[in-house]
Amino acid sequence: MMERPAERDSYFARTIEALSASNLVEGIIQLGSGVEGYRDELSDIDLMVAASREEDVEETKAYVQRVIRNFGAFYIKEKQLGNDIFLIIAFLENRLEFNVSIVPRELLTVRSPLWKVVADKTGRVTEKMAAEDQKFRSRTMKYGTGADLPFEFVYASLSFDKELKRNNPIYGLRMLEEMRECTLIIQALNENKKLHQFKAFGTMDAVFIDRYLSAFPKGNKPGELREAAVKLRQLFVVTIEKSDVLSLEPELKRLLHSEGGESKETII
Repeated sequence: MMERPAERDSYFARTIEALSASNLVEGIIQLGSGVEGYRDELSDIDLMVAASREEDVEETKAYVQRVIRNFGAFYIKEKQLGNDIFLIIAFLENRLEFNVSIVPRELLTVRSPLWKVVADKTGRVTEKMAAEDQKFRSRTMKYGTGADLPFEFVYASLSFDKELKRNNPIYGLRMLEEMRECTLIIQALNENKKLHQFKAFGTMDAVFIDRYLSAFPKGNKPGELREAAVKLRQLFVVTIEKSDVLSLEPELKRLLHSEGGESKETII
């Protein structure tokens, strides 16, 4: 485990210097909590490297890997996030984690307000990020979920009831987790938390956290699972009613009340 934040700061400075030395790299953007001051000594180094041209991305990616490997990285994972967009996840022996995305300048995007240009050879990276930031801040829903959360919650809720009737508690537990995930995402949206790689759940509303944790089942017996589902449905309704961008259609709420057409639990 990394012992001192100063060690992370040293690696950060060395990384920026090494990456900036390449003609392949037009600019570098710092992302995440480090922009405003790292959350704690466990926080990672998150960067976005801008290549001038799409045809340079593969070569830039290889260069980024060489730089990090020269720091003593013992494991490097490469992911492709889209056409000409890559993510390098690397771990040093001291467990310091690097998350470095490689993107053509023209495909740079802003997914949260936590970004800062730390290197820009032409001024075009700063210009592009400023334009993307303006788009981000003008969105009604800044963090897309890619899912119809109200429907997905209700569908998982009905599936949960069905699977318990089938004496299939393992799948029922999976449906509880889907219900829990929908509720958590909506609360994050309510609090304007960034969904992209969001991990700081401890910073969410304390009342929500208490109710969320109380909605875990005390055991795996059917009655204990149903009790957890009731609490989770109640929390979901309270949470979505506070949303400015999402709502529960009357027909969906009726399905949630009916619990598959049989039980008449009260949802508050």
